Amino acid sequence: MSNLLGGLNPPQLAAVTLPPQHGLVLAGAGSGKTRVLTTRIAWLIQTGQVGPQGILAVTFTNKAAKEMLARLTAMLPINTRGMWIGTFHGLCNRLLRAHHRDAGLPQLFQILDSADQLAAIKRLLKGLNVDDEKFPPRDLANFINGQKEAGLRPDAVEAWDEYTRKRVELYREYEAQCQREGVVDFAELLLRSYELLQRHEPIRHHYQSRFRHILVDEFQDTNVLQYRWLKLLAGYPSPPTPLPHAGEGSVESRSRDSNGTGAHLFCVGDDDQSIYAFRGAEVGNMRDFEREFRVDTVIRLEQNYRSHGNILDAANAIIKNNAARLGKNLWTDAGTGEPIRVYEAFNDTEEARWIVEEVKSLSLDGMARREMALLYRSNAQSRVLEHALFSAGLPYRVYGGLRFFERQEVKHALAYLRLIANPDDDGAFLRVVNFPARGIGARSIEQLQDAAKAAKVSLCETARSGGKAAVFAELIGKLKAACEGLTLPETVEQVLALSGLRTHYQNEKEGQDRLANLDELVNAAANFVAEEGTADAEGELSGDLAAFLSHASLEAGEHQAGEGDDALQLMTVHSAKGLEFDAVFISGLEEGLFPHENSVREDKGLEEERRLMYVAVTRARKRLYISHAQTRMLHGQTRYNLPSRFFDEIPEALLKWLTPRMGRTQAAVPQGLTFATPRRGGWGGPAPDVAVSRTLAKETGGFRIGQNVAHAKFGQGVIVNAEGAGSDARVQVNFGREGVKWLALSVAKLTAA
Repeated sequence: MSNLLGGLNPPQLAAVTLPPQHGLVLAGAGSGKTRVLTTRIAWLIQTGQVGPQGILAVTFTNKAAKEMLARLTAMLPINTRGMWIGTFHGLCNRLLRAHHRDAGLPQLFQILDSADQLAAIKRLLKGLNVDDEKFPPRDLANFINGQKEAGLRPDAVEAWDEYTRKRVELYREYEAQCQREGVVDFAELLLRSYELLQRHEPIRHHYQSRFRHILVDEFQDTNVLQYRWLKLLAGYPSPPTPLPHAGEGSVESRSRDSNGTGAHLFCVGDDDQSIYAFRGAEVGNMRDFEREFRVDTVIRLEQNYRSHGNILDAANAIIKNNAARLGKNLWTDAGTGEPIRVYEAFNDTEEARWIVEEVKSLSLDGMARREMALLYRSNAQSRVLEHALFSAGLPYRVYGGLRFFERQEVKHALAYLRLIANPDDDGAFLRVVNFPARGIGARSIEQLQDAAKAAKVSLCETARSGGKAAVFAELIGKLKAACEGLTLPETVEQVLALSGLRTHYQNEKEGQDRLANLDELVNAAANFVAEEGTADAEGELSGDLAAFLSHASLEAGEHQAGEGDDALQLMTVHSAKGLEFDAVFISGLEEGLFPHENSVREDKGLEEERRLMYVAVTRARKRLYISHAQTRMLHGQTRYNLPSRFFDEIPEALLKWLTPRMGRTQAAVPQGLTFATPRRGGWGGPAPDVAVSRTLAKETGGFRIGQNVAHAKFGQGVIVNAEGAGSDARVQVNFGREGVKWLALSVAKLTAA
């Protein structure tokens, strides 16, 4: 026991050894929350309060779930394979597999990832002759997912106008198509699981009595339906509140005392790091949990084991400006560390060049580039940064690029495997019916779809009756027969060979990388068998194809190539959540960019932006750089931005300005123009009188940003940007009706107007 609890600080120890009751743990960034969660599970098991099968632990990533299982295995001499520890989607998939009949699903139902769902919606719109410009497939997918995450089936969605009524009708048709094909999307996994527990009392009571302790990681990121799912499993309320019908609210009334029978909920989260409202995350779930379950004990993990003191003091100073926080203050015993370095650039190009030079300097001082991260608020910012890095020959990697299971060749192979498991999967059929090419054109496919729709059967079944696609349907049958009795890796290898995929990519000029990815798919199948397979009488492990396909869908997007290279990491702040680096650059700290201009139009949008900044700052372990530019090209336009309000929220004593500080009223803004972004005192108003204090280099002849100039051909304009020096000096001039033009000063013969 002493080994299990050794090294925990007092708040961590209090959380781990909390008596059997509901508990809320506010875990600040870098405060050891994963250790607390895992040790809590181990302590409950070791003290005999619950067996491994009585634990339900929910995480938000498969990586976090695997880390938790690995730590438990190291802590206790138990077999963790059968434990219910995983993501919401993974656990719901497991539940639905076990009760597929009660859930109204086929035994081998398949999971649609985001790309598959989009393809299914496009197919639906085409089949119904719906204009996809009026009803864009991606927008419709977001609408459907949003309704499902709110717990609303089509009949429960309120539609006050014709456009919404049409979207609801398409939602209903989409549901029918998915049910017919035996497929579910990610949002459906959770909603179908919730409905299963809600409507089938024996099943609900079974799991309520089984799981005595429910532990939730990253609780601040849960959405409305996820919180309802947790409450249902915990036995609150009892009986469960039905999902709302059209015109009804979603308020749930207390119908039993939270101290009565039911599981003990142990929720760990940080309301200051709730940054996924755009995905439906509801930070208010934390307060609702505290109130509805009458949580007596709120434990705060405030000691940070990641960052130096100055970085934490800056983060605390920023986030304290948010209202309605549950409240905590990060601290460390690692010392104050270095001041936060601040750079004010003339434009975004100069900002990027400065970052390149700082990265080079840090690298020469011995810091690995993989331990440096460049964060930005908007993806649109990355172009100029990537260009500067490329020009300087610095290796970099855009974190969040194309994932393994999303690559074209892998998705093709998975489509063949899906058809072996379920020949009625029309989405998989359409993906590979003519890949590699078999002479089955769009017209033949349309005719096949019309015939299938009329007969109300799948495309594969229709293809068996004849026509060009009959050869493909026969191939699927041969693949299925050829894979009988094979192990999972052998099945994948056989499909790659007999489908023609290997031969196709061998004949491609750039096919080697794709072939390597297909080889990796075989490795993925072997790893799946080793980690998730079941042993036969002789002890040999084997894996189920349907389970592997579910695994592939759930894992999509979580693994990435090139991580071993010593390269600077580029990413949006949202992508940086959960990561940490020795040195962090936060670029583009300007009003309208960070915080984003859309935040003022959204309820509590500015507070979400502040939480995003808090997350960005707390990614840094040793050194933090923050920068902004007076002018920036975004979406083809030059923007004149004031420094972000976040600069003013950080105590001056924590900052080290690498350039003379230009005040919020000293930005380089041409006369007569208005701000593209909001001011502190008001949004969208005209620019105040400002002093244009930064001039171009001496070689430009004294021209400055914001100066009115004249050109013999284009007329009068105003200088909005500049690059280079001497004979290479260029200025960007806005000539009004003539447009914005870059001019070489050595040739243009500009004159002051």
